[in-house]
Amino acid sequence: MTPLAASIFKALLALVGGGLLSLVAARLAGVMFLPMVRRTRGTLDDWILQVVIAAIPPFGWVISAVLAWRLLPTSVESDRVAFVVANLLLVVLVVRLINKISVQVLHRFAERQDEATVASMLHSLTPMLQAVIWCIGAVFYLQNIGIQMAAIWALLSAGGIGAGLALKQPVAEFFEYITILLDKPFQTGQFIHVGEVWATVETVGVRSTRLRSIDGEAIVMSNSTLAGSVISNYGDMQERRLIYRLGVTYDTDADTLKGIPELLREVVESNPDARFDRCHFVEFNASSLDFELVYYVCSSDYTRAMDAQQAINLEIVRCFARNEISFAFPTRTLHVVGE
Repeated sequence: MTPLAASIFKALLALVGGGLLSLVAARLAGVMFLPMVRRTRGTLDDWILQVVIAAIPPFGWVISAVLAWRLLPTSVESDRVAFVVANLLLVVLVVRLINKISVQVLHRFAERQDEATVASMLHSLTPMLQAVIWCIGAVFYLQNIGIQMAAIWALLSAGGIGAGLALKQPVAEFFEYITILLDKPFQTGQFIHVGEVWATVETVGVRSTRLRSIDGEAIVMSNSTLAGSVISNYGDMQERRLIYRLGVTYDTDADTLKGIPELLREVVESNPDARFDRCHFVEFNASSLDFELVYYVCSSDYTRAMDAQQAINLEIVRCFARNEISFAFPTRTLHVVGE
């Protein structure tokens, strides 16, 4: 057998033997370690171990091919090419393995979230996570094959500064989006008050949040504006506190004035959605004797609260008419929604 034929035979033997050895190693690792991790409660560690075991044969074949190449009588240039190709294959295998495990861990974490919006946000981070891992792998590969990174780092730094200036506002909105999802100042479907806006939250987007005002028009507000504003959230209210004043004329006698709080109590308590708090004769006004009525509507729904208030107001009008109590010209009205 000639020296060349012997070298080729040894190379083939190293290639096939190393590949078969990697298959055996993967099989043994599965037999030894899989029963151990299956005793744990979770399934994530089982899946990760299976992915790692499945990656052993490809790594074994690449390493076997490198060893086989070294046994051949090749030139320096061909060795250089083989080294570059082998490093590329190994980096691709490692990056794909890390990507697969990282994405699965991220998705498992998203599935444990109670809020659908947070889970959706975590799922949307998958492309970004994969891109970051591929970039790190590319940088590691370029450094490993001997490419000088100084010029590339300088170019990336300059490009990063330019991109940072251009994307400053979108990036800021994205982080405010994450803040809103994690801090949860409001959720989809809740009624909120921001500045001069009273509206229901429809969707929380990456850049802005879409609201629906009580007048019906759509309002698109940036996440940074929302995060930097004082937000009154009525969606978490269990009940609404209503305060307002009503006045009667000065010709109302003292006994009637004394009985008005009890009359108003009966009116409020007759409504199944309301809970009476207090009612007092509070002020001698210029043209009226003022009473302050406070009660709760046992609902977080705004429409239901207004229906209850309307029913109570109508019943107050009927009650005053039956008792011949005259309303005075209203001097001041105060309506507090929630307290």
